Amino acid sequence: MEQNQHFMHRALELAQKAEGRTSPNPAVGAVIVRDGRIIAEGYHRRAGSEHAEVVALQAAGQSAAGATMYVTLEPCNHFGKTPPCTEAIITAGIREVYYAVQDSDERVLGSGHKRLLEAGITVHEGLCREQAEQLNRRYFHYKKTGRPWVFGKFAASLDGKIATRCGESQWITGDEAREHGHRLRSRVDAILAGVGTVIADDPLLTCRSSTETATQPLRVILDSSGRTPIKARVLDTSVAQTLLATTSPLTAERQRAFAQKGVQVEGFPADEQGRVSLLPLLQFLGKRGLTSILVEGGAAVLGSFFQAGLIDELLAYFAPIVIGGEQAPGAVGGNGFARLQQAACLRDTSIEQLGPDFLIKGLVVK
Repeated sequence: MEQNQHFMHRALELAQKAEGRTSPNPAVGAVIVRDGRIIAEGYHRRAGSEHAEVVALQAAGQSAAGATMYVTLEPCNHFGKTPPCTEAIITAGIREVYYAVQDSDERVLGSGHKRLLEAGITVHEGLCREQAEQLNRRYFHYKKTGRPWVFGKFAASLDGKIATRCGESQWITGDEAREHGHRLRSRVDAILAGVGTVIADDPLLTCRSSTETATQPLRVILDSSGRTPIKARVLDTSVAQTLLATTSPLTAERQRAFAQKGVQVEGFPADEQGRVSLLPLLQFLGKRGLTSILVEGGAAVLGSFFQAGLIDELLAYFAPIVIGGEQAPGAVGGNGFARLQQAACLRDTSIEQLGPDFLIKGLVVK
């Protein structure tokens, strides 16, 4: 069993290389083993490219016959942008397959397992299941709900302030923490911010990591009445695409101005406060095939997502400073929760030091 886990852990390591890069597909890794050693490996790099199993089989060549495959997800058994992996496995002569978790895609959902058994291949399910489910949590959430997995993020002082009482906020955290934040941006499908943040900070909302290269995520701006300044950097669609989410019809002049910038404007129902209703927005993004979104701010927007129970995972960056002051804004705004038992709680938490700063992250208990 320990040897089997070793090989599956390697497959999981491979899959992690593409985490957040394969949307709307899952991140998958595969290794092929003969006589107790890995002879080939591969992972799914992006949607539309070869699946992990096929990459590994191509690397193995004729040596795959009679070998064992370890793969992090049930092999697919349908034609999509690529042929079924089950047929490639059968044709290559693989003798035994271990996969970590069943694919919840209704086009697979056990059919890959069944097809391999029919071909006389020995099949094992569930090896390192929990790690595989965690790796593809955004994918499984998307398949279950039709909505993207929502990351919440903020950077604050030890006392939870995101700016001084005079509005100074650049920069609370140091270079390492900001680089980590940009790497996170490179592995999500969309970044969301409110119009207040756009007006106050004029952010670009792009990935500018020094170590990662990726397609820029979609930028989503919550702007009920279309107040985003036409010269705002976030409207520069030569850098990345932008979606403006509104609730009120815009004037013809504003519509033309946004259209000339290449900005997509979509209307959504309003909530009780007249703001963009968040659930319909997430459902809209899900229909576009987006499986993850990073909510960056401001405090009121983050508070709205928490209040609606829509944050799935939180990343909180803390600098070892104290700002103080009742007028200094906190990280999470809105009305908040009236009782402690209503507060959003995290599980599977971890703490990581990033230079002088600290990152606390965890999954929100549902």
